[in-house]
Amino acid sequence: MLDFNYPKQAQEFYGKGPAIIMGSGASAAYGISGMWDLANHLVENTDTSGLNAAENETWWEFCQLLNDSVDLESALHQVTASEELTARIVKSTWSLINFEDNKIFQKSLQNSALFPLSRLLEHMFKSSLKTINVVTTNYDRLAEYACDQARIYHYTGFTHGFFRQLADPEEIISSRRVNIWKVHGSLDWFQSPLEDTVALTNIQEIPDNYQPQIVTPGTQKYQKTHLEPFRSIINNADQALNEAGSYLCVGYGFNDEHIQPKLMVKCLRQKTPITIITYALSDSAKKLILDGKAQNYLAIERGETDDQSIVYSSLDKDPLKVQKNIWSLEGYLELIM
Repeated sequence: MLDFNYPKQAQEFYGKGPAIIMGSGASAAYGISGMWDLANHLVENTDTSGLNAAENETWWEFCQLLNDSVDLESALHQVTASEELTARIVKSTWSLINFEDNKIFQKSLQNSALFPLSRLLEHMFKSSLKTINVVTTNYDRLAEYACDQARIYHYTGFTHGFFRQLADPEEIISSRRVNIWKVHGSLDWFQSPLEDTVALTNIQEIPDNYQPQIVTPGTQKYQKTHLEPFRSIINNADQALNEAGSYLCVGYGFNDEHIQPKLMVKCLRQKTPITIITYALSDSAKKLILDGKAQNYLAIERGETDDQSIVYSSLDKDPLKVQKNIWSLEGYLELIM
């Protein structure tokens, strides 16, 4: 039997002007900490001074869960952290990811080809597209840096400048634009002393009386995302997913309730094409896409080496081993360009 034509399928799906969904795997490729490294950082670096007895007990329970190899998200769901303890965890999370994010920005100043996403966006804008939507669960600003390197305007829900305030999409006018919908917040978002959300550019430390606006896993995640600006950002992300002709998922594990429902309804009910490229397909991805009822999919993961890929396609029930790297974004670009 002839192998299915996965390059043609990739090009057909790409030709429909996909919404891009970026998960933690997209950032892990640059050294941004995943859940395991973040968990270790929290245990070792979270400031617990001055907590009351109940908060110290909760913190001890949380650390014990992590020491027992419970994953970070599950551990945060199993304890009920106070507002103060949650704020300490958020601050510690921000410190680690912001440090790593800044290192990548510094590296990008020396390497104009650091981000394959820059090339992807430039290529997409060679069509009639005027707007590209990126939906991401990541706090880091790698998508923003990729836009800057390609001289493409991006919009994350705020005005431009150093002290940025919330703005409707209609306020920011440009001939072409990438909307970056950050459903769990961003390193540069803060709650100000006025209790509104602002975005501060090039901040190395959290300013006095400002709180990072990033949503960490755990029970407070659901409460937080019902508030602004998360509610509007998630609504805009939903709209972008609803209107997309196809989806391109980069390092996305299919584990987020803010993105999943709209995505799966479109793939299952409306047969919207979906392409997944990732280091390793998560169990959730396999269950929802490969073992589910999705009818138009192309999923590519790394094989035994960086130069081997395993391709799963709705065109064939059997996966295909390919002796080249098409599982990374850089490798995928060779399929579509």
